Amino acid sequence: MTTQIRIGRLLIAGLVAGLILNIGEAALHAGILGDATTAAYTALNRTIVPNPINLGSLVVVTFLQGIVMAWLYAMIRPRLGSGFMTAAGVGLAAWLLSSLYSAVYLHAGLSGLFPADIVWVPVAWELIEYPLALLAAAAVCRE
Repeated sequence: MTTQIRIGRLLIAGLVAGLILNIGEAALHAGILGDATTAAYTALNRTIVPNPINLGSLVVVTFLQGIVMAWLYAMIRPRLGSGFMTAAGVGLAAWLLSSLYSAVYLHAGLSGLFPADIVWVPVAWELIEYPLALLAAAAVCRE
């Protein structure tokens, strides 16, 4: 078992994970939650104005998130072994640190501002999305 991380493969794995996360987030927010989000903004007397800079920032950050997740997997793999359980565990840890924290903050800190489905549906969605993205990255990271 080699303990040296191959940077090129790590970046490709991270970009694969980031691509899966970006596709999943686009499907979730533009498709599944699109009408509910529009209704929530309307209730707040706001309109959703697409901003390419904000959207681009979200896409870049999501790719960076995929790279960090792949890096964490590469760091943990020599200690816990490669495979499904390690990749799924890292994906769950990333979900916990990102999605669940954000949802609790939104729900507790901004209570009543957004409907519960807009806050909690992404948490459930990303509970599946993050481990799947890491499993794809792990397949690319195989030695």
